[in-house]
Amino acid sequence: MPSHVDPRAAEQRIVEAAVRLPSGGAVTGWAGLRWGGGAYFGGHDPAGGHLPVPLALDNHRKLRPQPGVELCEEFLAVDDITRVDGLPVTVHPRSVCRILRTTPSLERRVAALDMAAFYDLCSLQEVLDYARARLAGRPHVTRIWSALPHASENSWSPREPVMRLIWTRVAGLPEPLVNVPLFDRWGSHLVTPDLLDPATGVVGEYDGAQHGELRPRERDLGREELYRDLGLELVTMVSADNRDRDGFVRRLRSAYDRASRRPRSAAWTLQQPHWWVDTSTVARRRALDEEQRRVWLRRQQVAA
Repeated sequence: MPSHVDPRAAEQRIVEAAVRLPSGGAVTGWAGLRWGGGAYFGGHDPAGGHLPVPLALDNHRKLRPQPGVELCEEFLAVDDITRVDGLPVTVHPRSVCRILRTTPSLERRVAALDMAAFYDLCSLQEVLDYARARLAGRPHVTRIWSALPHASENSWSPREPVMRLIWTRVAGLPEPLVNVPLFDRWGSHLVTPDLLDPATGVVGEYDGAQHGELRPRERDLGREELYRDLGLELVTMVSADNRDRDGFVRRLRSAYDRASRRPRSAAWTLQQPHWWVDTSTVARRRALDEEQRRVWLRRQQVAA
């Protein structure tokens, strides 16, 4: 290995693990999604340590345990395997299902689904179809069923699903819309909040580094002032709220209380003008041509 290669890099760890694969095996789980272009799947546990590279083997192909490698020995069909840049990997829905079945945390499972969809690796329907067809009766398959109803194909960061789950499961408030664009009465785009309850006008945003890259115009205008001008109640979630979630819940409920005491503003609408290209689902994004992807999917390019 050349001296300039970082052995801790996810791609290098994947390649070194894949060398050990017997015929008919494949890289799976987080590593399969990373190799397929999912930059979010970096192979780290919640404490920042390295996760082993999961290798899918059917139960007839034995491999000696090795440091840094997780052996996943169960039924593996021929059409469960594809090749990406010369490396055998399991199809993306199977790789996602591997993460879901081995992850106890609902928040992390939903984030994995959202981010797999963000990179257009697989749709939620594709995950559901694969699990129904291939994984019925497998250990921990209920973790797939419990995560899918909470997932979205339009999240733009891994913190948005966490905020969404706190919004609905902890605060007990209505399911918000995810990254829906708001327009004025003349069809000009105003802003795209992370979360929005359109019935009340309550907006939720996660204040992270992604906003400085993905929505610079909104940041420069001063989103708090913009939301006030539109008659919307903004609630911001910050990294400290991951440790003390009660504070975010209190702010969220207070925003709902304030919003309930005033009429809905007519300064914005969800009605999309004719020139707008809806990219809210995996299917819609896959249907774009290269020029449309360059114009409308800058956020994916930034996050790659």
